[in-house]
Amino acid sequence: MVWQNVQMTAPKSKFHIPSLDGIRTVAVMIVFLSHAGLTFVPGGFGVTIFFFLSGYLITTMLRREHDRDDRIDFKKFYMRRVLRIWPPFYLVLFTAVAVSVALGFYAEFSGLHLEGFLTQCFHVSNYHNIQYDNRYTALGTEVYWSLAVEEHFYLVFPLLYVILRRFKLNESQQASVFLGICLLVLTLRCLLVFGAWGVIDRIYERTFFATDTRLDSILFGCVLAVVCNPAIDRDWQIPDGLLKYVLFPLGVVLLLVTLGIRNDNFRNSVRYTIQGIALFPIFIAAIRYSDWGFFRILNWNWMRFLGVLSYSLYLIHYVVIKALHTAAPELGMLKTGVLSLVVSIALSYIVYLYVEIPAAKLKKRFSTH
Repeated sequence: MVWQNVQMTAPKSKFHIPSLDGIRTVAVMIVFLSHAGLTFVPGGFGVTIFFFLSGYLITTMLRREHDRDDRIDFKKFYMRRVLRIWPPFYLVLFTAVAVSVALGFYAEFSGLHLEGFLTQCFHVSNYHNIQYDNRYTALGTEVYWSLAVEEHFYLVFPLLYVILRRFKLNESQQASVFLGICLLVLTLRCLLVFGAWGVIDRIYERTFFATDTRLDSILFGCVLAVVCNPAIDRDWQIPDGLLKYVLFPLGVVLLLVTLGIRNDNFRNSVRYTIQGIALFPIFIAAIRYSDWGFFRILNWNWMRFLGVLSYSLYLIHYVVIKALHTAAPELGMLKTGVLSLVVSIALSYIVYLYVEIPAAKLKKRFSTH
């Protein structure tokens, strides 16, 4: 099968965390369904899952490297990140611009279109979005704002982590620092939404897109990486019964509550915090009990296959959806959605084979393992 071939083709990692590829698939499909027209599907929650997962995985890798070498090689870290993120990023961006030109999207080109493109090239498009709502970016590249948030975060976070380690802060103290920053971010959002700063224009866009109001979604994953990490910690194990039958269901209920409350003030202030807390037991259970109940699905071959493709699929899918809507509006939502999914997966697989795998092989030169 195709997904079995992907597993053989992908560069092997000595350190594998079960269920993460399946979680990536869940996140990217939430985003896809929302963009495909199912407006009741919370696409923003899919991004929050990606943020949490990113913080957890990258901090776990930084922790293992520092535990082994008593240092972090910043050059290797940033080279690995460049090789992982940038090749598909720029390929899809330039392709989306070409598609936009071909479909007449730039018929009334202005300096703001160039500005929008440049902010994407230089990873600051989230702040451009606050002002202009993606009106001046290429078709389907709206999702680039989230990559900008991550680029800003990882420009600074490895240094913060090394400083904490140099000052001999233990895992609990590191987590306390991260949670303190999360509290500051929550305070900032509440001030913007409820406080004296509520007179600022475009508050909701500010709280949704800005790095300083969204970085806590990544930091919550970092907290899990340093305390009670289900992949590497053995001294922090939560009792099975407590995790499976109390904390995990409670996490699911909390998420459903946050998704069910439609009040804009709630959604743009405390929602991200509650979701970050709720994801803790869900991630721990998914990784520790990868063969239990629903979590078996996360580790099916086709789920892992889509998870491997999830980054390119995340970048590509909305370009395809928007292009089909523009070129063939008569197809309707269902046909456009199905066709977009098939085309997006096919294109993502091509990008994976001919861009991501070669980049991953080059990235191994900067591996710390």
